[in-house]
Order: sequence, then structure tokens, then C-alpha cells
Amino acid sequence: MAGFLIEFRMHGYAKEYAKDIVYSVAKKFRVRGVTRKKVVPHISLYGPGRADDIRKVISSVKKAGRKYSLVPFKVKGFGYFDKTPKVIYFEINPSQELEDLRWELSQELRKVSTGQSWDSRRNHSFHATIAFRDIDTKFNGIWSYLKSKEEPDINQYLLRITVIGARGRIVCEYDLILKRLLNRREALSKRLFQKTINRLRELQGLPPEKPTSLMDRLKRLFGGSS
Repeated sequence: MAGFLIEFRMHGYAKEYAKDIVYSVAKKFRVRGVTRKKVVPHISLYGPGRADDIRKVISSVKKAGRKYSLVPFKVKGFGYFDKTPKVIYFEINPSQELEDLRWELSQELRKVSTGQSWDSRRNHSFHATIAFRDIDTKFNGIWSYLKSKEEPDINQYLLRITVIGARGRIVCEYDLILKRLLNRREALSKRLFQKTINRLRELQGLPPEKPTSLMDRLKRLFGGSS
């Protein structure tokens, strides 16, 4: 039986904003639950699960994903799970499309794999983790720190469904916008991701994104003028 996880990986401003918050919390409060490995802001869609054939998992992801193109959602505020261990996260306001996609994905995957108890529930708590595991004694301080900040209000589209395998490595991705199953090399390709973004803008009735320098991208993310 092979272990796997299905997730969506944030992109653009939401990704950079989330990473900044995660690292600032980790540094200020000396917690490492999220930062023990490379920080990849994401929303879990199914699992962790186990399957006897990862190819069936991939087929299920493709079957569910090909029905959807534009799947919006919003990163909206902070929240927490009051359990042991506690979890602090970015709240995700899903669209109906995201709720439907997650549920169809779960129904397909439960035919070919074992998941978690929450995977069998229609109602799902969409979130992106900020800190967990080693935060229980520091929870009040972290929560006060986050609530002192301006709450995020960021629009995003779910562009790709990512299949994570052993050692947290990408196995493949299904691109909702390009309607393509991407192998690991293609999933990591910046050129292909730009094609995804350009196609997304086309579906939104917008012109292709203009190439920008590193300095321009930093200005756009953090402000400043020339």
C-alpha cells in the first residue's frame, strides 16, 4: 500500500503572503511544526490516504478534475482547531465549485483508496495551516499576534490538483485550466505554469500576463515606486 496526499498548492501573492506569515510566526515564537521542511502553502483536498495502486488514484483525480475549469475561493482571515495538538490556520472561503470538486474527488478516491474520517463528510473545513504540533503552550501568544495583523482577504483560483507521494514529493498534477495531466517534471516547469496563468487570464477575458523582472515582481508584492 502506497501513501499519498491530494492537495492544492497556492500561487502568486497568496503563496508569498502565506509563507511570510508562517515564517514570521515560526521565528517570533520559535515553533517549527510547519517549517521543519520547505514551506509550501497548500489546502489539503483528500487524505493522507493509502492505495494499492497509485495509478488508480491518478485516474480518479483526472476523472474528477476534468469536469472543472474556474474554481475560485478566498483566503479570508485566521482560525484554529481547538484540539490537542492545536492547529492555527488561514481560513478558506470556498466557492460552490470548490466544495463540489472536493466532494467528487473524495467520492472517486474512496473507491480506490482508504482516506481519513473527514474525507467521507460532505461538509469540509477548508484551511491552510500556519502552525501546529509544538504550539499548545504558545497558542495564546501566537493567536494574539495574528489577530493584531490585518486579516487576509485574497482571491485565488484552484489551478491544479497535486498528487503527493512518498517523502512529500510531487507525483503528478492535473491542470484544471489546461485540461492536462502533468508528470513531475512538467508540474515543476515554470514555462508550463505560465501557460496555465495565461490560459486562466484568457478564460477571465484578460490579456496575457506581461513578463516582469524580479524587481517589478517584488514591487508588486511589497509596494514601492520607481
